[in-house]
Amino acid sequence: MAPDAAARPTRAELRLAAREESRTQRRGAAKAATRTALLRVALPSVAALGVAAAAAVTVRGEADQHAQAAGRTARTAVDAQGNPNSPNSPDNPADGGAEAAKTAARQAVAAGDPAQASRGDARQPLAGAQPADAQGTPGAQPSAEPVKPKVVMPVARHGLGELFGEAGTHWANRHTGIDFPVDGGSEVMAVTDGTIRTQWNPSYGYMTVLKMPDGTEAWYCHLRAYKVRKGPVKQGDVIAFVGSSGNSTGPHLHFEIRPAGSGPVDPLPWFLSNGLDPR
Repeated sequence: MAPDAAARPTRAELRLAAREESRTQRRGAAKAATRTALLRVALPSVAALGVAAAAAVTVRGEADQHAQAAGRTARTAVDAQGNPNSPNSPDNPADGGAEAAKTAARQAVAAGDPAQASRGDARQPLAGAQPADAQGTPGAQPSAEPVKPKVVMPVARHGLGELFGEAGTHWANRHTGIDFPVDGGSEVMAVTDGTIRTQWNPSYGYMTVLKMPDGTEAWYCHLRAYKVRKGPVKQGDVIAFVGSSGNSTGPHLHFEIRPAGSGPVDPLPWFLSNGLDPR
């Protein structure tokens, strides 16, 4: 065989070489496509991360600036509270006074200034603390108002005339009440809460009967006129006026006490038992 013919590749070798070259080209193309796809995904992600990081840095910087400004304002307010010569002092009317200091302190607490927050917390009262009374005793109860007496006098002036049980020509048996020798027209008061009714009696004249909640009756006799003819009254209400009607020798108030279901009893012990002395 001629040398040139021996060096020339066969068809089989040519086909094999062609397949290898094609396989190599395909692998190269696949790698290039993969790199392109990765770059397409990675580049936007890197850009997005960069933008987010920049935004976070910006927000953090602005927050730090606000906190620092609030802290400076709070410290200025605190200094003003302790220094009356400061332009921000509450005693200095040129800069808002105490309200400006309080507002600045609240802003500092809201902004997170720990020093100012601790000062504000120290000024807060303890939860559940009891108020001190006027003498400074914690938790002491305020003194109660003086309790009103159960009854009041039927007339303003003390002093008695005829007493209970006395004998005399003016009564069929004995005196059934006590007499208050006061001027005609003097006001007559309800000795306690109760219900009023009025009537005429030949011996007692114009009379008012006050029925108390326990059924006891107080009789007011020899009246000149009524102010309340019937219905509920309160302790101390003016209900009538002193006169000399009926079997009477002159202006006075004849007063009787009649317990429920009983006849007249001595009104003097009744008054004394209720803390009053009409004598």
